[in-house]
Order: sequence, then structure tokens, then C-alpha cells
Amino acid sequence: MIRANLRSGPATLWDMDRPSLARFADALLGGHDHYGCDRALLQRLLTVAPYAREVAQERRRWQLRVLRHLIRSEGVDQFLDLGCGMPTTDNTHQVAQRLLPGAQVVYVDHDPVVQVHGRAVLEENECVHVTGPDLTDPGATLGDPIVYRHLDFERPVALLLCDVLHHVPCLEHAQYVVRSYVDQLAPGSFVLITHDRLPPDKACVALARDLDRVLGEAGLGSTRRDRAGIVSLFTGLELIEPGVVPLHEWWPCGPRLLPVSHQHLLSLGGVAAKR
Repeated sequence: MIRANLRSGPATLWDMDRPSLARFADALLGGHDHYGCDRALLQRLLTVAPYAREVAQERRRWQLRVLRHLIRSEGVDQFLDLGCGMPTTDNTHQVAQRLLPGAQVVYVDHDPVVQVHGRAVLEENECVHVTGPDLTDPGATLGDPIVYRHLDFERPVALLLCDVLHHVPCLEHAQYVVRSYVDQLAPGSFVLITHDRLPPDKACVALARDLDRVLGEAGLGSTRRDRAGIVSLFTGLELIEPGVVPLHEWWPCGPRLLPVSHQHLLSLGGVAAKR
């Protein structure tokens, strides 16, 4: 699913005059659940970041590689996807259930329209469920009846926090959110995080500034963090090689060597195990 707004977002999917994160991401990936204001924002973004569509697709391919690794190599069969966003192609449950029919997936998103869309798409899949607590409140999320009824926290769970923690402005709060979830996971569980990166070199700084300006003017800004800050979100966990890296480099058997634009260096991702 496409990543959606956190509770603090300035607009909801009901608002047809202002972009939302979920609708904008849907437009970025070529979906159909967006409005004219979201398409207009996409066109403005493409003027400063022409590879934005390719970067969005790379995020999706990263998640596919991670899920494939966790299912085939680690035997994970339960997934909690926080801030899942609008349904699109190659959602968590589609990838997981292609590899492992019967894999249990619970999607969490506070946006009511995301919930309506998700339930409509998934109503005939008894192994996939959608619910709506605020992901930045781990107690409410883990205490939600749909979450604890359909996931067995006595066994390993894969926790997805993809493109959501950079919408938590305070690093200490973001660390608390991750730690609170991890404390309730069984040994053998995994945490997946992707996060906007504070550029490490001058060549990327101008691009990041332009990206942040365009999105910030639309009310969709985020808090970039340097690599050390992103790595700190995995404190107490065992990172899987190659660690916290640009998404195109995350291959468990070694990095993929491809020419990339500076845009591909503005996000980092990592996967870590609770032992």
C-alpha cells in the first residue's frame, strides 16, 4: 500500500483542494486514487526531481526484496504494516502471499479513507485485515482488537515502518515509537525502516532542499536525518547486512551495482532482527 498521513498531517484524503501524502504517493506510482491537486504537485516535483517516479518504484522493489528474504530465509509468516496508505500493486500482503499463501498481514493506517479502500479491496481475503489506530501511539496500536486478534506476538512478526518515521519531527519520539513496538515483539522478529536522509555531500544538498521546498509548500514536509540518526532507530536490534544503506544497495547477498541519480541517495533503508 502507499504510505499515508500520520495523525499530524495537514490534510486528509477527504480534502480535494490540498494534496495528501497517500494520494500524492498514489499519483507518483501511477495509481488512480488521487485528485487534480495531487497531480499538480507531482508535476511541480518532477521539475526539480525528474527521477522521482523511478525512486518511488525503487522503494517498492526494496520492500519486495526484503519480504522475499524474510519469508524464504527467515521463515516469517506474520506482518504488521504501519502507515500502510492507499492500496496499490505489490502491497505487503500480495508479495507475502505469493511466496507464502496464508501469510497473516495487518495494515494500520489512521486515515479513514485508507481504511475504507483497504477493507473494500481485502474483504474476501481472510488472512489480511485493516485497522485505524495512530501508529505513533504503540499502546493503542498493539491493543487494537484487530491487531492482537490476528497476529500472534508469541511468534516472530515483521514490523514495517516504511516512509513514516521522518514524519515524526522529534528523533527521541521516533526512537521511543520503535522501541515500544520492539519491546512487544518475540525474538526472531524483524523491523523494516525506510527514512528520508539528510544529504551527506553538497551535490545532494541542493536537490534535497528543492524537494523539501516543493513538498513543504504543499504541507507534506518531513524531517530528514543523517545516517547516524536513522541507525539509532535500530538500537538494540541486529542489523542485517548490508546495514542501513540507499535502497538500491540493499541486497542480502551483496549490493546491486547500478548507475544512480542523486535522488536515489536521499533515502536510506535497513532491516534488523530482534534476537
